[in-house]
Amino acid sequence: MRNKVEEAVKAIENQLKLRPTVGLILGSGLGGIVDLIKNPIEIGFDSIPHFPVSTVKGHAGKLVFGELEGVPAAVMQGRIHYYEGYDLKQVVFPVYVLKQLGIKNLIVTNAAGGINNEFESGDLMLINDHINLLGDNPLIGPEEMGPRFIDMSRAYSPELIEIAKRAGKALGITFREGVYACMTGPSYETPAEIRMLKIIGADAVGMSTVPEVIAARQCEMKVLAISCITNMAAGISHHVLSHEEVMEGAKKSEKMLEKLLRVIVKGMK
Repeated sequence: MRNKVEEAVKAIENQLKLRPTVGLILGSGLGGIVDLIKNPIEIGFDSIPHFPVSTVKGHAGKLVFGELEGVPAAVMQGRIHYYEGYDLKQVVFPVYVLKQLGIKNLIVTNAAGGINNEFESGDLMLINDHINLLGDNPLIGPEEMGPRFIDMSRAYSPELIEIAKRAGKALGITFREGVYACMTGPSYETPAEIRMLKIIGADAVGMSTVPEVIAARQCEMKVLAISCITNMAAGISHHVLSHEEVMEGAKKSEKMLEKLLRVIVKGMK
């Protein structure tokens, strides 16, 4: 793993004129945020040695480098999911690459189903904790990229959450805040599974983010994660769920998220 990461980093650095300090991983339907990047340099996942390639609609599969609000940034326009057939080492490979490129603060976004009955489609939720229901962990195996036994009690940086809250207040954006549950997918959850998730304390559910956060914390990155509540989950919503609905819901939140991310990143200078 370490050798593969170094090869990927070397291939990317040969094309860069800056050293990014902030990283963003964009979820389903949220890729338009890269339009905010000044002087962008785009590198396709498929042109980076050992880099997994996204196979999901709404994930362009590009790394975009440039300046966001004056801050050197690296943006993953799309991500890798466990349900695509990759193992978790491959899913989090990009996180290790971002770390080696110089990323200190990682912002992760996703499209999620709302479980909390107080939530509505279009809400933004700051993730303050998670539940890993993948039945797997990216740190299983040799300690190549860092220690196995990492503390996850502050997986989501209180400092970055506070920056996000201040940004939201300045923009008049009200956040939800809660616990994100990660399931394998790709099928959506059953109503019975949603009832279970509510009982164990989840406010939203999705199929990503948690492996990346675990790897980021192993690398001692600070993490901020924001869920776009694109739909209400099965049994709470009474219509048929689809990927198209998720994409449409993400698009509704995208402009608001763009404004928010600009202020948040500026606060990380």
